[in-house]
Amino acid sequence: MTTATLDRQSTEATMNYEEIQAFLYAEARALDDRDWDNWLTFYHADCPFWMPAWDDEDLLTEDPQNEMSLIYYPDRSGIEDRVFRIQTDRSSATSLPEPRTNHNLANIEVLSREAGTITLRFNWHTLTYRYGKTDQHWGTSYYTIDVTGKNPLITDKKVVLKNDQIHHVIDVYHI
Repeated sequence: MTTATLDRQSTEATMNYEEIQAFLYAEARALDDRDWDNWLTFYHADCPFWMPAWDDEDLLTEDPQNEMSLIYYPDRSGIEDRVFRIQTDRSSATSLPEPRTNHNLANIEVLSREAGTITLRFNWHTLTYRYGKTDQHWGTSYYTIDVTGKNPLITDKKVVLKNDQIHHVIDVYHI
């Protein structure tokens, strides 16, 4: 094997499709189980978490710094703060009891594999139950996953909420 071949192999994304599925299912399970500390371990420290708003019926906002977003955290510290508020009931947006959730993932597509990263797109449907009522949210998520370390880490997360007529607060566990 040549040095160039070894270098290329060391930087290629190494997760197969079944491992990608297992990773995504484990993240969803952590949300459903309200295993917040475990859920945070899926995210790289510099990972932005962005859910753009719909500018009109067919156009999403494009700049989280200058346009409306439904959720925007520029890095994991924002996600950690949100989890802290959920865990300590220090958020007016989180009502008790927390809803029971069921995340369902489908149409997982690998968009690219390069330089130790995998870019994904998948659809999701989340059912939530609280106060005797079931709600649902659905959309498409786009992840970039770094696979160069011991464990894969999400380095970029964009969530497109398709049913954005929201009649109550939406939170990280709804999507």
